[in-house]
Amino acid sequence: MFNTPLVLSFLLLLSFPLIFIFAPKILHQKHTEISIPDEVDDIALFRRATLYSVGKRGGDGGIRAVSRLGITNPRRKIAFLFLTNTDLHFAPLWERFFSGHGDLYNIYIHADPSSKVASPGSVFDGRFIPAKKTERASPSLISATRRLLATAILDDSMNSYFAVVSQHCIPLHSFKFVYKSLFKSTHSPVHRSFIEILSGEPQLWDRYNARGESVMLPEVPFDRFRVGSQFFVLTRNHARLVIRDRRLWRKFKLPCLNKDSCYPEEHYFPTLLSMEDPDGCTHYTLTRVNWTGSVDGHPHTYYPNEISPELIHELRESNNTYSHMFARKFSPDCLKPLMDIADKVIFRK
Repeated sequence: MFNTPLVLSFLLLLSFPLIFIFAPKILHQKHTEISIPDEVDDIALFRRATLYSVGKRGGDGGIRAVSRLGITNPRRKIAFLFLTNTDLHFAPLWERFFSGHGDLYNIYIHADPSSKVASPGSVFDGRFIPAKKTERASPSLISATRRLLATAILDDSMNSYFAVVSQHCIPLHSFKFVYKSLFKSTHSPVHRSFIEILSGEPQLWDRYNARGESVMLPEVPFDRFRVGSQFFVLTRNHARLVIRDRRLWRKFKLPCLNKDSCYPEEHYFPTLLSMEDPDGCTHYTLTRVNWTGSVDGHPHTYYPNEISPELIHELRESNNTYSHMFARKFSPDCLKPLMDIADKVIFRK
């Protein structure tokens, strides 16, 4: 006869290694369910935007309006999506940028409600969307961007490009230059998204495993994992693709175990679009940023003494087909020197 207490003790001893292997994953999944639920209102918003359809779609996902006289092609618009947790200090500069082009753009602002961001008025008045708290090193910035995209899709069927900018961004050209550059193709109805998509970066492995080893599998194998700027310009087709996604979002919404390597907003969008439609993307961004002397993961911040016509011309320069259209990151007190050169330099073309 076996000694029952001895057998049980032996089996318990054997189970300890299994506990150490599986417990972290179980706890990780449990923590995910509690800490990052899919909010019901977000799901409803994304579903409405996904199903939204008016008129007939062109090859780039744009909308062709139908009138009594047949199919017409009203002028397409750029949706500017401001993602912020502070006041829009450069609102006067953007207001001058938008001046005279009211039928060619829309503005949408997602402001962290805990920051009590004040409306700057004018063209920004009434453009704030229902928002939720955002914080760095969390999926909340992805959710906020998807919220902006969904709202813009539902709001105006003529929104054809969706430009994500922050409170620290400034325009580098006139609105006319930006608009003509984005819609300059007259030979093909198909346009591409301007989003940075990089592979082979030295930090990718640590960031891929930030949620735990093999957690991203099977949906996101490491060789498909990408990184890029969270500030991009998407076509309507790609904006719809982003808000329609559930498969990759289930992975990227998981909380990071290693906060030092956690920047989900820099990986979700380039990884998703690289997997779904790499040829429909330029693989570069239109927003210039200076990573020289970056601090704690933040790029160089420009201050008033650095503002000059020469700086604007330098920031415009690009190794790609298109000039940079926007730039970051600027301190709030740069507003005056920027306004001083706005008409003669920034918006001259």
